[in-house]
Amino acid sequence: MSDQVNKFLGDSLGRTLVKLLVVSLIVGFIMAVFGLAPLDFVYGIRNFILEVWHRGFSALGRVGDYLLLGATIVIPIFVVIRLFSYRR
Repeated sequence: MSDQVNKFLGDSLGRTLVKLLVVSLIVGFIMAVFGLAPLDFVYGIRNFILEVWHRGFSALGRVGDYLLLGATIVIPIFVVIRLFSYRR
């Protein structure tokens, strides 16, 4: 069990927690310097989705068309590949 946790985390649990704490402290400091709050990101994403919804997907232009067209092929292939590699 411990090997699986270490493999998932990429390092031991203690070292991973210390790394996450240090990076969180640095990112928090940078966000405070720029006056950003975590909810700003949440509201920004929410407002973007609502704006796209209200304007229709034409707001994304051709990029949205290409994205949806490509996703109809890529996502099923990705799922099938993951299912086959999961059995190993």
